[in-house]
Amino acid sequence: MPLFLTSRTMQFWLKEAGVDLTVIGIFAIVGLPYTLKFLWAPFLDRFTLPFLGHRKGWLAFSQLALTVLICGLGLINPAHHLWGFAVMALLVAFFSATQDIVVDAYRLETLKDEELGLGTALYTYGYKIALLITGALALLLADHMAWKYVYLIMAAIMGLNLIFTIKAPEPKTGNIKPKTMAEALVLPFKEFFNRKSAIVILLFIVLYKVGDNMAGNMLAPFYLDRGYTKTEIAIIAKTIAPTLSWVGPILGGSIVYFFGIWGSLWIAGFLQAASTFGFTFVALAEKNLWLYGAVVSFEDITAAVGSIAFVSFMSNTASRKFTATQYALLSSLAGVPRVIIGTPTGYLAKQMGWSSYFLFCTLAAIPGMLLLLYLRRLNLGEKIDEKV
Repeated sequence: MPLFLTSRTMQFWLKEAGVDLTVIGIFAIVGLPYTLKFLWAPFLDRFTLPFLGHRKGWLAFSQLALTVLICGLGLINPAHHLWGFAVMALLVAFFSATQDIVVDAYRLETLKDEELGLGTALYTYGYKIALLITGALALLLADHMAWKYVYLIMAAIMGLNLIFTIKAPEPKTGNIKPKTMAEALVLPFKEFFNRKSAIVILLFIVLYKVGDNMAGNMLAPFYLDRGYTKTEIAIIAKTIAPTLSWVGPILGGSIVYFFGIWGSLWIAGFLQAASTFGFTFVALAEKNLWLYGAVVSFEDITAAVGSIAFVSFMSNTASRKFTATQYALLSSLAGVPRVIIGTPTGYLAKQMGWSSYFLFCTLAAIPGMLLLLYLRRLNLGEKIDEKV
């Protein structure tokens, strides 16, 4: 849930508060904790809070902190206190990344290898429900009340997650905790970097979705600049398109099942590039709700397919012996395009113009696809598919 509240939905608030487009782009740095969460993941592997169990305890703690912090974020006006707003958003992102660490570890410790495809699809459906709440519902509410109250409502909904956390079972197949902090810090990284082509794998994870993430980082101001109202965006981009894209996880899971992780990465990569290129037509054409809806819906479906293939790849790559730390490392690097590379996107869009910017984002997919070809030549693809 907190992801959009510190990224795309927050961009609408910043745009309406009169914040410069370049500054909105720089606000992508707020998502830095998502790229650095591997730094404190060993701490979560090593220590257990005195309630609810090893995974559930940390999950409940992070969700309680998020409820309080989202309230705090809503009470700050970015037009008057931009720095305070940024700091609070950064804290929300930190505890959101902490929640991600625990949720990912919980998922991988609960699912068997053969369940990864379906489990990832169901995981994506939960993610899509959260985006409907923090995207469509938040924008609809924002057309009828101040952003302050929208974020307070989002905080209340966030707090409801504690009910599910308390009711959920603690994983029975969880890993044995590291005996020392040194062990928790060293062994996961030692095991991973002793693998053949570990650096190439990490570089591929950074570059595979770079174009898709760069495009997505500027969609909120792009929609507003093209003359679409918040209600139109809420109905089309945040409700109709996500609803149509619910076919995406099933499609993605089926592609992984029939073509393996290797084949699904190729298919998803081309689909993502095609959907990014579609926004150049929206940029060049006059305001057209049908064109807008078609492009946004296609992008949502391909994003779901890409996420299934990509998350399945990372899940399969992480060792079950070091679940939280290794998956946190991989998923942290996956967030680099959204945060670090996404930081200058506002400046690029302003200098290049929207159509040229989305064409540039389309071409940015090429390095990741070339690395995918290189990994295939190293026979890594066959090994991955055999494990699935």
